[in-house]
Amino acid sequence: MRLIIDTDAGVDDAQAIMLALAHPGVRVEAITTVTGNVHVDKVVHNVFTVLDLMRARVPVYRGADQPLVPGFWEPEERVHGADGLGGYRGERQTRGKTEPEAAAVALVRLVNQAPGAYTIVALGPLTNLALACRLDPSFPDKVGALVFMGGTISALGNTRNLTAEFNAFCDPEAVLVTLDAFPAATMLSWETTLKHSFSWQQYDTLAGLGTPAADFFHAITTSTVQFLRQFRQVPGYLLPDPLAMAITLEPGLIVESQHLYVTVELQGMLTRGQTVVDYMGISQRAPNVHVVTALNTAGVYDLFYRMLS
Repeated sequence: MRLIIDTDAGVDDAQAIMLALAHPGVRVEAITTVTGNVHVDKVVHNVFTVLDLMRARVPVYRGADQPLVPGFWEPEERVHGADGLGGYRGERQTRGKTEPEAAAVALVRLVNQAPGAYTIVALGPLTNLALACRLDPSFPDKVGALVFMGGTISALGNTRNLTAEFNAFCDPEAVLVTLDAFPAATMLSWETTLKHSFSWQQYDTLAGLGTPAADFFHAITTSTVQFLRQFRQVPGYLLPDPLAMAITLEPGLIVESQHLYVTVELQGMLTRGQTVVDYMGISQRAPNVHVVTALNTAGVYDLFYRMLS
């Protein structure tokens, strides 16, 4: 699998990138960065921190520093810390430098060089993908597969717009442009994340494996875990971006999905950023998204265990 990762490199993004880099038979050929959990400048630094830890060399491209429509974005420091890596205090002196191309330009170039060859995993706001769609309207048809983490499928959000998920809320216009352009995509929603957590015992086991990767996992997630444990609705350690990466690396982990038409609300005072799913086919629009609703969490745990060991 030839993989491009588009990321806003917060705590869970870092784990997703590690899963990809550790997985046999997968070649991460580019990482594009975008403002989301934190500003893109911090995202870039976080990506190189992960690459250094995993002793990997991957071209990194700096992407959009704000949503398509400015004025709505705020960093998610409660979960990811001011640095995006949970206040990580380990080695952060990286010599990595971004490539000269902008992320959207690089995306268009890469897929034009090898049409149909690349799988793109989008772990943050879809700004870079939307820009690539506008730069080259044929871009979506040349992407082998698109998997994205974001959106809601039953209006259970995690932002101040209560029905919207963070990635979609950051740049709803980018969601609209991307979903309108791509003939097919696979969606890992916020609600699916909530239903497929690790138990706290599983988290403790992984954090205590004693390897450099496990120590890094423990260090970047400590503040996130403290935040999550405040909420009785949270059943365990949540895995938004790692779940999206896991079903990309091993599609057999998908237990249940529905092929549906999905779009996004742009105007609602309380619902801007909510992804809207046409379950009944009322719109008569062709299905454009494979909505994942159930997956094999035990298989995801096995991926984590192998990666951190």
